[in-house]
Amino acid sequence: MPNTPENWVALTASAHRIATISSQQLLEDDARNQALRHSLAGCHFDFSRQRVDVQILGELHDLARCMNVSAKRNAMFAGEKINTSENREVLHSVLRGGAPNAPELYQQDVLETKRRLLTAVDDIRSGSWRGFTNKAIRDVVHIGIGGSHLGPELVVNALAHLPGSKTAPNIHFVANIDANDINTALGGLNPETTLFVVVSKSFGTLETQVNAATARSWFLERTCNPQAIARHFIGVTTNLEAAARFGLEARNIFPLWDWVGGRFSLWSAVGLPIMLQIGSTDFEQLLVGARKADEHFRNAPAEQNIPLLSALFATWNTTALNCDSLAILSYDQRLALLPDFLQQLEMESNGKSVGLNGERLDYRTMQILWGGCGTNGQHAYHQLLHQGTSRFAADFIMVATDTLERPEHHQWLLANGIGQGQAMALGHQPSSPNEQHKHVSGQHPSTSIVLDDLGPVQLGCLLAIYEHKVFCQGVLWDINSFDQWGVELGKNLALPIFDQLQGSDASDQDPATRHLIDHYRTIYES
Repeated sequence: MPNTPENWVALTASAHRIATISSQQLLEDDARNQALRHSLAGCHFDFSRQRVDVQILGELHDLARCMNVSAKRNAMFAGEKINTSENREVLHSVLRGGAPNAPELYQQDVLETKRRLLTAVDDIRSGSWRGFTNKAIRDVVHIGIGGSHLGPELVVNALAHLPGSKTAPNIHFVANIDANDINTALGGLNPETTLFVVVSKSFGTLETQVNAATARSWFLERTCNPQAIARHFIGVTTNLEAAARFGLEARNIFPLWDWVGGRFSLWSAVGLPIMLQIGSTDFEQLLVGARKADEHFRNAPAEQNIPLLSALFATWNTTALNCDSLAILSYDQRLALLPDFLQQLEMESNGKSVGLNGERLDYRTMQILWGGCGTNGQHAYHQLLHQGTSRFAADFIMVATDTLERPEHHQWLLANGIGQGQAMALGHQPSSPNEQHKHVSGQHPSTSIVLDDLGPVQLGCLLAIYEHKVFCQGVLWDINSFDQWGVELGKNLALPIFDQLQGSDASDQDPATRHLIDHYRTIYES
């Protein structure tokens, strides 16, 4: 276990002990329940359905102290290079003003970039930004992948109901290298009124590079005017030279910094489509919500610190209770993309098997994160959750306010979300021995998160809480949450395969890979 065997000996013993205590018994302790309920910025976190008692809670806080979570948190906010494998700072909190002790130069760079961004956003939304034929922009195609895509698309969809969206251009997202993705986005668009936003930290990400080249070709084929690119393409990148070679003007290139990881970057220029969708005022409120989470994480005592508690319970569920997966169950259609976003945020961050000391780990780290939207999932995979044999944990996310003024719909939605959590915790024991097929074991840990409303402050706070949870779990597991070397292997292997699909010699490939290449060639050449 992570460098603190004495803590994990106690926690392992507690895991055996808690197996004999039902969730019903745990929930009968009112003092315990109150200690596990906390609110921040219109977000209410109820951890009372977690499989912990007061003793385990104390043992988990002992673990956090032994792993120096608070000291490492302070190091992150101060700008120390805690991303040790890449020798980088981790300062996404600077993007929302949540790291006042970070280097002043970084804070000034962020403010200047945001000033330029908001000017461009206001020009595009107002119609002042004109294309090469002096027409206003009506459609924006955002080209990126992973951290350059998942956060912006989530927030654009989640906050599209805000009043500011009424004056937004139509926003289209392209990520997959599959040509169906970009063909769908480009279908029916007018190059005279279309703006492309190319987002790539390196400006060399394969999928983004290919999609951006296709978009430029599409544009030039219809305009025959290379000079027009300056009014129809924006770049967001750390590689300013590559963006300039692509044909972008300096005034239309917005920087990223190597101290911001892609999956933590929606608060930066990567969030340009968010700004275009909801406007500069509501985007600032999104930052306010995230900043409240930063301040809370920095200053709240451990017993009330929501990101720390989230991480402690997630680590307990994974490493001690052997929960194989974490289900993100969004009981609001506007949050349908939340599981997709959190998959990258959590699994790319903490899907590691090597510790900070360079040695392989002998304990379980990140769960497989997946999920969906209620109540649809109740008619699909909830059967396995209730009566299957897999161990899992769940987060239920609900929104209290009925903005559509359809109370029957909304109250049934909330009733199902609350009821599903109840079933996972308490289960059901049939009264008749002949009805054991109706048995539901329960005893599954879950967290219920209720947003007062789905507004920019609440969403900003929620997403930043998850970010800080990821950091805390990395510290508890003694891993680096801010690199992703495992992603690179498959990309590198694809390079020679691409050439071999086009006809180069594949004889040095393994038999399975060679067969698939040959099979493709047979079909392609027939």
